[in-house]
Amino acid sequence: MKKTHHTSNTRVKTPKNSIKSPLPMRHGVSASRVWLPKPGDSKNTTEQYGEWQTILEFLIERFPFIPADILEERMLRGDIVNQDGTVFRPDSQYQAETFLFYYREIPNEAEIPFKEKILYKDENIIVVDKPHFLPVSPSGRYVRESLLARLKHHYQLEDISPIHRLDRETAGVILYSCNKDIRGDYQTLFQKKQVEKTYEAIAQKPDSNSDLSFPLNYKSRMTNGDPFFVMREEEGEANSETNIELIETQCNLARYRLSPVTGKQHQLRVHLMSLGIPILNDPFYPVVLPDKGDDYSSPLQLLAKSISFIDPISQEKRFFESEQNLTLLSSK
Repeated sequence: MKKTHHTSNTRVKTPKNSIKSPLPMRHGVSASRVWLPKPGDSKNTTEQYGEWQTILEFLIERFPFIPADILEERMLRGDIVNQDGTVFRPDSQYQAETFLFYYREIPNEAEIPFKEKILYKDENIIVVDKPHFLPVSPSGRYVRESLLARLKHHYQLEDISPIHRLDRETAGVILYSCNKDIRGDYQTLFQKKQVEKTYEAIAQKPDSNSDLSFPLNYKSRMTNGDPFFVMREEEGEANSETNIELIETQCNLARYRLSPVTGKQHQLRVHLMSLGIPILNDPFYPVVLPDKGDDYSSPLQLLAKSISFIDPISQEKRFFESEQNLTLLSSK
């Protein structure tokens, strides 16, 4: 019997992850997106989404920190669109279950007066020597003034993404992917701890009465602290580990080589603090200092000095080293 194929009028939804932004990259900044929920859907365990007559009403509720007139201005400029590229105007009716794309903007964004240096680039990765104070990706009050935006703008390539983390306050070597098809291969190296990283830090010299002896291996259990952006140690099975060497001393300061075995947030900063030798100029440890803005004359004395691994694509041994140096003579 001949098989009969039936067609259906059922609309097949495009997977969310496959939807690309209809807005082009601007000054190295890719458009952000937000899902437009169906009114009545669960917002959380106790609340439901309300009813919005217009897209503008939704945006005012979604972004309460942005004045309504600024949102209207962006809509009139054509900077807010749906996933098909249709421009949303201030009077556009609300459309549920679609993505809204927009540009994130920071009014009067401060320029960070330090430049990165490209150490290496091929068709898969970009290795960068990052300066202090420059965030790896857009965050908080920095969007255009982020290393990711600078790289995208410089190469006019949107498909760039950091492979691992590096604190904004920390300088040194960081890897970016510029080929999404093999990005996961490099990320797997970090997940499987197949990357060797070394850092240098300027910190207090151990007190003469201290029982610290170098080199040493330090382990502890780290968890989220208070405020939310810091980490703390607690009792329990260790989930962080660092090897620490003393390189040189001068007066009451010392230069250390740090080799993290694990990669917890702020791990090196917390470990040295716990040993009684906090890193110089750290605004978070041992206590969180009032935010008075960046003091460019006193950067955190922590440097991601080198990184090495077997390239998962070429199988070559890779070694990259920062051209920056921390010196005891110049430390404040």
